Amino acid sequence: MNKRQRPAKKRKGATAAVVVCFVAAIAIVGTYTFRDYRKTQEEQQLAQAEETDDTKEEKTEEPTETANNDLVINTTENDKQDESDSSDDTADGAAANENQNTQTTAGSGTSVHFTEDSQLLWPVNGNILMNYSMDKTVYFSTLDQYKYNPALVISGAEGDQVISAAPGIIKSIDVSAETGTTVNVDIGNGYELFYGQLKEVPVKVGDYVEAKSVLGYISQPTKYYSVEGSNVYFEMRKDGQPVNPMEYLAE
Repeated sequence: MNKRQRPAKKRKGATAAVVVCFVAAIAIVGTYTFRDYRKTQEEQQLAQAEETDDTKEEKTEEPTETANNDLVINTTENDKQDESDSSDDTADGAAANENQNTQTTAGSGTSVHFTEDSQLLWPVNGNILMNYSMDKTVYFSTLDQYKYNPALVISGAEGDQVISAAPGIIKSIDVSAETGTTVNVDIGNGYELFYGQLKEVPVKVGDYVEAKSVLGYISQPTKYYSVEGSNVYFEMRKDGQPVNPMEYLAE
């Protein structure tokens, strides 16, 4: 009887050992599984944290780009403003130059504003060799032909003084085959006077001249007036068109 019970006890002890080993194995496996699980969870949390940081950095950089864009826009607007200011400065400068030119034409305070009611002085004492004629042709003795005459041709002796018929600014001094040395004087309001057949001109371009100022002296006539003899070619224009000087010459 006791002999039969001993093997049974031995089996129960072996069974219990197996169970204990199995439980231990499960515990060990469970421990490692739990550690792996926690490690996985920590890695996932770390990855999520990094993604969150990256997202924050991207969001932080976006305003910087916007600021840069705003800077570009503001810079462009400033450039436009500078261009506008430059254009205004240029316009103001042009207006200032125009005003300065107007003052210069006015002789810096002197009287240069010829009008329809103004009068001219005779540039030289002499007879009229050829009258102004733009409505019909007149005969030119030297040329032996008829043509229009936009000026008065006034006789004079070589070396006689030629004076300014009105106050003005010397606009140009030119030499032509027909009228020789010719002085152009701007007398204001679109009126100009031309004095031809001169020599020894003492003035220069830009000079202001008073009425009676000496503009030069009568020279020998050009080949276009050799028959007529020494003379002063006296032409008047209004806005570039010839007008009759006789209408303005004092009697």
